Amino acid sequence: MFSRLLQSFGLGVRERVLCAPLAGNVKPLSEVQDQTFALGLLGEGVAIEPTGNRVVAPADAKVEAIFPTGHAAALRTDDGFDVLIHVGLETYNLEGRHFSVKAEPGDSVAKGDVLIEFDREAIVAEGYDITVLVLIRNAAEFASLKGSVGTHVAELDKLIAVKSR
Repeated sequence: MFSRLLQSFGLGVRERVLCAPLAGNVKPLSEVQDQTFALGLLGEGVAIEPTGNRVVAPADAKVEAIFPTGHAAALRTDDGFDVLIHVGLETYNLEGRHFSVKAEPGDSVAKGDVLIEFDREAIVAEGYDITVLVLIRNAAEFASLKGSVGTHVAELDKLIAVKSR
């Protein structure tokens, strides 16, 4: 009961942070040209227009899934986030071209370990939107989620702040 009272005043609420898995300009999901992502159907988070060519682990985590095509990875962080990182829109159609996978399902990775390398220019040249989605799939477990929208982030900068219930 006392903890509920503290929480009602915003006290005792723990904030967790998910770092940026790549460098780029952060925008809201609502601006993404794919309605599945824009409506948050796969999780809440942000979109990043990348300025680099790799995705790193945003936290210490276990790799739950990584597509052989290299376009997406799912992680369970040690801090309790179920994270989906999806590189580009419809990029699964590239069937792995321009992607190099550096991790395997079941791997334990440290914050900053490279998960995927990609050739941003080649993907865009083939006509694909290179926007990277960073989603917290279990966002409903948290009281609030706030992304660093409107900013440029470097790898491992603070990207999303989440408050526990």
